[in-house]
Amino acid sequence: MKHLIILSIILAIPLGTIYAQSGGVNIDGSWYLGEGLKKGDYFEYTLCEIDLNGCEPIELKIWIKGDTTNVSETLWDAQILVIDGDKTLKGSMGLGKTVPIPILFDEDMSDYAIAFKSSIAWISAFATSNEQDRIHGPQEFSKPSWGSLGPVGGGLESYLSPSRVDSVILNNTPTDAIIVGWYNDNDNEIWLVDGFPFPVKALTYAGINSESVPKMFEFNLNQYKENVTINPFENIAETVQKSESLKCDKDFTDYTSGRISTNTYSMMVQYNFSPEIPIEGCEIDWKINFYSKYNDIEILDQVNYDIWVVDENNNKLYSYAESIGKNKLFTEFGQVEHRLSVEQSAGTVRYAIFVHGLGPEDQVDNELSGYAIVEIQVDKNPLLSSAPKIPEWIKNNASWWADGSINDETFIQGIQFLIKEGTITVESTTEKSDESKDVPAWIKNNAKWWTDGSIDEDAFIQGIEYLVKEGIIQI
Repeated sequence: MKHLIILSIILAIPLGTIYAQSGGVNIDGSWYLGEGLKKGDYFEYTLCEIDLNGCEPIELKIWIKGDTTNVSETLWDAQILVIDGDKTLKGSMGLGKTVPIPILFDEDMSDYAIAFKSSIAWISAFATSNEQDRIHGPQEFSKPSWGSLGPVGGGLESYLSPSRVDSVILNNTPTDAIIVGWYNDNDNEIWLVDGFPFPVKALTYAGINSESVPKMFEFNLNQYKENVTINPFENIAETVQKSESLKCDKDFTDYTSGRISTNTYSMMVQYNFSPEIPIEGCEIDWKINFYSKYNDIEILDQVNYDIWVVDENNNKLYSYAESIGKNKLFTEFGQVEHRLSVEQSAGTVRYAIFVHGLGPEDQVDNELSGYAIVEIQVDKNPLLSSAPKIPEWIKNNASWWADGSINDETFIQGIQFLIKEGTITVESTTEKSDESKDVPAWIKNNAKWWTDGSIDEDAFIQGIEYLVKEGIIQI
């Protein structure tokens, strides 16, 4: 199913005030969004946007396949690959020719289309290919201002202005970039390359008054290719196909809510999840806010956290952060949203919203650490028997373990969880021992071969059975 966006960009900018701001760089040329865009262009971005997972980064890959039509309008046919945590999605967007922002997009692409428009394509509000538009047409680099953003953060009126020239690496070659931005309490900057269709880099902040202002969007162009004629995503499998085969409901509307203290009484955790009764193998949509224990309307800044699954003794069985290759998660503004696949069996699943502490990611103050337990009843999914036995996050763990990104202990914890849940059934033939045993190198090779498809799931499980029989993994 395709969605249609009708966009109207109207900026009330008094012409007499545009030139009142100092700005402009001493360089010839002009720029607009989509300048030089053509069939065969290929882009890879790392992107975060404030309304998408609380600005948790994703990978966004775009291939301009050619043209497509919407009624009588010709659009760019943009094939899309998104890597969002442990999810891989493929789809398409129809980008406008005059302004290359999403006009059509696949249903699964809706959140990413909006994030793309609000970040990489945000500057289309100021610079388009419409030469008849004196305000929103191509913009000269020497111009003092490209337009007004109005008062930002309750301060004075801000203007988007070219500020300086800097060097960026484009296709392994140092290239001049013109930086446009607006400057108040924070430096908000976007890097442009003359003749290049999209911005190559940006870091901007939300226009709010706060001691810790969250990022509005941040992105970096990691790779660019021209004349790509073969679909680069053809042989990449979607991890979300599982949810489709299990007929999971993706309409998250009715939320169950609550507000509870952490076990240390360090803060209050406001949680909202949907659906009320999740299904095995499907997703839960989590919306979480972290509040001060002294003020029930004060949301805390710079929260380092994670979402765990724990047993009845609150021992960690699964970490969402570890499943996407991180030690912990971070939110600058204390409000997050995550969609987590339910890999646990039907019954009561105990989630722990775990707070490591407050402060910058590299300087965590654990004085307010603690966790809040949320118990959720999970229903059985009759279609689950047709799905793979081992959850996708274990395959991610195996890949990271094989390349050294996570240690033996973290990997073994995931396998112990599968055994406890009955996903893998093995019997121990060795008595438990306090003696630590190393994992044989061939097991790690098995993990690597399984993740790249060289061996099947059953061959990988045989290696796990060996670890149990030898007492390396304790049941």
